[in-house]
Parts: sequence; structure tokens; C-alpha cells
Amino acid sequence: MKEIRASHILVEKEYEAQDVLKKLSEGCSFESLAKSFSKCPSREDGGDLGTFGRGQMVEAFEEAAFALKVGEVSGPVRTRFGYHIIKRT
Repeated sequence: MKEIRASHILVEKEYEAQDVLKKLSEGCSFESLAKSFSKCPSREDGGDLGTFGRGQMVEAFEEAAFALKVGEVSGPVRTRFGYHIIKRT
């Protein structure tokens, strides 16, 4: 089973996700934005989720994360938890 490593920033609303993406494009670090804005406990680690394989995350999140190349950041990915900005690490 192939495993990847990813980080994410979880927010409640799509406009918040767009705001985070704007800050990323302006040069803010993913890790600092995760610590400031993410609603997930992983924010303490800069959004790091560690490694995971297929079937371990909700489907939409997993599909987006596995589609990224290392270093790439996704657009907003909606799940039942909210909106995720995902970075493959």
C-alpha cells in the first residue's frame, strides 16, 4: 500500500479557505497559517497529519491529497468536517 505524507489547514467556511490561499500566495508559510487558522488539533504541528494510506481518510480528502505532487497545495476541498487546504509533504 502506497503511503503519503500531508499537512492540512481545516476551516469552517469556503471564504476562510480562500483567504488562507490568498495569504499563501502572498508568501505566508503553510505551517504558520495552520497554527493561526486551522480548526484541527494538527494545527499544533503546523497542520502535519503524518503518513497515511488509502482508506484512512475521508474520500474527498484522500483523492485530493493523493493527486498532489510533493510540495503542491490544493484548492479548498470540502468534507463533512469543513474545508481543507492540503499540502503534500
